[in-house]
Amino acid sequence: MLHRIREVRKAKGLTLDEVARACMPPTTAQTIGRLETGTRTLSLDWLNRIAEALGVESSELVELPDRTDIPVAARLTAEGARALTQTATLAPPAPGGSTQAVVVETGIGDYRAGDEIWIETLAPESYGRALNRDVLLPRPAGRFLFGRLIGREDGKLHLLPLGAGGRQQVVADPPWIGVATKLVRGL
Repeated sequence: MLHRIREVRKAKGLTLDEVARACMPPTTAQTIGRLETGTRTLSLDWLNRIAEALGVESSELVELPDRTDIPVAARLTAEGARALTQTATLAPPAPGGSTQAVVVETGIGDYRAGDEIWIETLAPESYGRALNRDVLLPRPAGRFLFGRLIGREDGKLHLLPLGAGGRQQVVADPPWIGVATKLVRGL
């Protein structure tokens, strides 16, 4: 399997040791190095552990022949734009099986008109993962609520609307929620 572990790790500015310590359970820098160079077989379990440690989807670590990666032109630092010392590429975001989107038509809160908000659909047992995040909740008759999930109590979810002056909404037992995972914004 062709992988991009070293490329992604370096693009994130992490050392072998930092990735090794971020793995669950932690491992050694030597193990991560061997997995990167191919001197140790990269299993699916290792791929998932390393992806989690790097904060990316495991699919972003695999080189696929039909995927066009985006070349990195420069790095932007506090000192300004800097040339790369080695070539690097980024994988374009790939939607997962439970990914949907919300299109922003009118700016509200931190969102601007034209933004696309990618959401991951969660089942009721996973609602805790969405606390303090922006979520989309289905309502009867094809309606929705979108806001910040601030609490969960006895099957009821508490949402703060994004706009100023809105009142907290309480929704009982929605069948699913969509938690915001990516923001796509044109410049």
